Amino acid sequence: MIRPCRPEESEEILSIINDAAAQAYRGVIPPDRWHDPYMSVSDFNRAKTENIRFWGYEEKGILLGVMGIQEVQDVTLIRHAYVRTANRSQGIGGKLLEHLKTLTDRPVLIGTWASASWAVRFYQKHGYELVSEEAKNILLKKYWEIPERQVETSCVLVDEKGRALLRE
Repeated sequence: MIRPCRPEESEEILSIINDAAAQAYRGVIPPDRWHDPYMSVSDFNRAKTENIRFWGYEEKGILLGVMGIQEVQDVTLIRHAYVRTANRSQGIGGKLLEHLKTLTDRPVLIGTWASASWAVRFYQKHGYELVSEEAKNILLKKYWEIPERQVETSCVLVDEKGRALLRE
């Protein structure tokens, strides 16, 4: 079942994010961007103040995956998409992504680490397209509040409406 995450689940959401990110990103993303825990409590609280709404995939009362959605200006961003390490490759991320897509009529943009090739392939499998380096830099600086080093080491994928946005 896909549902909005509840405020009292903050610790569980962080646990999923940190479990998934620690396994996936260690040794893959630039060492100066990786830290343990991957997302601190203060970073998570900041995400909530930035109006990132977390949705979860629950099975038998257990939260197995989470994904955030954030409306920024004229687009929707998918943020912090993670599935528990033990539950990967079961279609959970795809179900969350498809559900969140139904919550907006705006262009959808997704930022991820450029070196996380499996994440890029996942989003491409679901119809998202990588943008050029030039477009990536413009989009990351316009819609995200991230450090310059993260801009340098990230990529952006867009849905069909996002591709139209780039042509404007």
